[in-house]
Formats: sequence, structure tokens, C-alpha cells
Amino acid sequence: MSSALTDLFPYPIVQAPMAGGVSVPRLAAAVCEAGGLGFLAAGYKTPDGMYQEIKQLRSLTNRAFGVNLFLPQPETADPAAVGVYAHQLAGEAAWYETELGDPDSGRDDGYETKLAVLLDNPVPVVSFHFGVPSREVVDSLHRVGTFVLVTATTAEEARAVEECGADAVIAQGVEAGGHQGTHRDLPETDGSGVGLLSLLAQVRETVSLPVIAAGGLMRGEQIAAALAAGASAAQLGTAFVAASESGAHALHKDALTNPLFVRTELTRAFSGRPARGLVNRFLREHGPYAPAAYPDVHHLTAPLRKAAAVAGDAQGLALWAGQGHRLSRPLPAGRLMELLVGEVTAAGAALTHYTTGGTGR
Repeated sequence: MSSALTDLFPYPIVQAPMAGGVSVPRLAAAVCEAGGLGFLAAGYKTPDGMYQEIKQLRSLTNRAFGVNLFLPQPETADPAAVGVYAHQLAGEAAWYETELGDPDSGRDDGYETKLAVLLDNPVPVVSFHFGVPSREVVDSLHRVGTFVLVTATTAEEARAVEECGADAVIAQGVEAGGHQGTHRDLPETDGSGVGLLSLLAQVRETVSLPVIAAGGLMRGEQIAAALAAGASAAQLGTAFVAASESGAHALHKDALTNPLFVRTELTRAFSGRPARGLVNRFLREHGPYAPAAYPDVHHLTAPLRKAAAVAGDAQGLALWAGQGHRLSRPLPAGRLMELLVGEVTAAGAALTHYTTGGTGR
């Protein structure tokens, strides 16, 4: 990775931007202060809401940080399929004594206005999810001194990231919690995601961009493995969900290690786009029938998720989590960073010992 970018954060650890209230300013600030790259998630926020969080974060740290944007989504959803799914969810609405949301509540997530805010008030790093920004957008961010990162889930997507002029690609393995950052939502590819180590090798052979590894990373030894495989840094999301400063619901934090939730699964149940979460009642009952319709389904289920949170019902929440969720450590983010850095250092020393035959030379 370019020295100018890596100079922004001493340790090769990036806190993933987790939309939905998890990646709050205090979490990003704690990670930044501990030497990592903290991120705010602008997804699902209004442009002013994003701006206010940036202001708050800047009041908490002088270190570099990032902001993540969702790319606008094409209108590919079948309204009839969304209607059928809404009918299926009627029982959930009755159970939680709420109404279903309006699936036509907007598709662009305020993208253009958020970009305008970030160009008027530049931040050190901006990352993009669900697609590739135009060359013009990337160039405009570069002109105001912002580094650009873009998620890719395949080598082909990484090539598109390189062509748009981004500074680095975030290679997201199928192990990752939350939404897969696929550039196109194709139902026929559901379940065909690539594991992180294989993806890293494919991406590095396809593009010359620096690579940030993402997907299921919870321990420093795993970060060291990703670095040894050619990554310049590692992005961790689930590892920070249970942090003291995280904005995740207490039920979500507890569920990561609760024996009631034994596995994760990619599902469209909550948003209409593949996302990895802990398997609960809602996912089991509705996942098989959810249409490929993002963000329509996200808007549709939003009141249900809010009602489940108020009711204290983890079985109705979107419990986003990566495959390594059992390794979650409920600690302050600064302490977690300290442990991760120590584990990376120890793993690196062990690798050096092995490769030098124990001579250390």
C-alpha cells in the first residue's frame, strides 16, 4: 500500500464500517486513538446525520478516519415478488404490533448529497460498498486529498476497482459478516462466494492495487496470516461489534457468543441482498422466500427489526456476524486493538523463527 495511506494509521488494522448504528463515532475514535483506521458508516443515514457524526468524531480524535458510502442500486426488483414477501411478513407485523415499511422509500441512500458533503468537508479516507464509483467521483475525491477504497468479492470486481482509479481494494471473503459487497446482485450466484485466502491470491494476481483483507478475521494470528498472504492491512467488523464503544444492541453483542446461536448463514431475509448473520427464527422462517430486492426488503422489514429490538427479542433481529463470531471479545476497543497488535507481533516473530530455522537471522 502507498506509504501516504499507511502513514495514516500505525497498525495494519481497519475497523469495518458497519451500518445500522454499530460504527458510531466513539468506536471509530477509540480504534483511531489505538493506532488503527476507524470508520463511520454513512449507509442508512441522512446526509446531515453523516455530517454530524463526522463532526462528533473529529471532536474525539485528531487521527485519520474513514467514511463508507453505499452505491445507488439499480431498479431490478420485481414488485410482485416484494408484494408476496410483504404478505408473508404480515404475521410478523401483527406479532410485533407494528406496520411493515414502505418498500419504495428510496434507492440511492442520499448518495449524491453525501458525496457533496464529503467534497465540501473532506475526510482522510472514503470507501464504497455495493459497486464501483465512477472515475469522475474518484478523481474529485483525490483532488480534495481523500484516499479511496472499494470493496470487491471477486478478482473480476477487483479489476473494476483498479480501473476506477481507487487507491486500494478491500477483498471481502465469503466469511464476512453483514452484507456482501458484490457489485451486482445476481441471485444465481448466491452461495458461490470465495473464501478470503483464495480471494487474496486471486486478487493479487489480477491487479497491482494494494489489498485490504476482510472476512472472518477475529485474532491477530489471522491478521498476520492475511499479511503473509500479501494483504497490506486487515479489516475487522465482527471483532468490534461487542466492543464497549460499539453502538450494537446489547442483544446483538450477547448473541455473538450465546450458545443459542450456533452458526451463521448468508440470507436475503432482512434486506433483500445477501448478508451473513446468526441463524435465528426470522432468518430460518423467511430467508428461503426473500426475493432479490434491495433496498426494498430493507425498507419493508425496518419496522419489524425496530420492534423486535424494543421487545428484547433477538429472534427477530438482524444479527450480522462473520464466521468467527465465537471468538468475540467484549472489551474496550482500545484494549482489543492492543491485544490484536500483540498477537500480530507474536505471530510474525514465530514466522520469522520458522523461516530462519530458529536462528533469528
